[in-house]
Amino acid sequence: MPQAMKDARVVDISYAQASQNIDSYKDVPVRWGGVIIDVENEENFSLVQALFYPLNYSGRPQLDELHGGRFVIKSTQFLDPVIYAKDRKITVVGTLNGEIERTVGKRIIRIPLILSTATHLWPKYQNNYYGYGGYGYGYGPYYGSYGHPFLFRGGWGRYYRPYWY
Repeated sequence: MPQAMKDARVVDISYAQASQNIDSYKDVPVRWGGVIIDVENEENFSLVQALFYPLNYSGRPQLDELHGGRFVIKSTQFLDPVIYAKDRKITVVGTLNGEIERTVGKRIIRIPLILSTATHLWPKYQNNYYGYGGYGYGYGPYYGSYGHPFLFRGGWGRYYRPYWY
């Protein structure tokens, strides 16, 4: 997370607290995160609708936890929907500014609105389950320094040194 977001003075308010009584938390600084659902760009601002997830120690949304619900981030910057794409993880620092109406299907719902002072889009990580260099669990061919095939036993990614038979 960028240093400016780490150092931001925020109040620890859960999604449930804010959504139950949003008026009592108006103008309170928060750090929230989640997964992007949709991006709308207007002439002078962008609206990012996200699904709330609690943040871990580094400020990254924890997708293995239960989500709280939807919220909207209002940014004065243009946020390109190709970059701020659906299902990307995002963390925002800003102030709660009441509620905003959104339409989900044919139903209109009211969800928390955050005026953004800083946003952080988390990079996409691809899990490499096959360890370092493509070698991983199981057995397979490995050609030693003399060009002879050996069988190796894969193990624990980059920290594992294979055994040769």
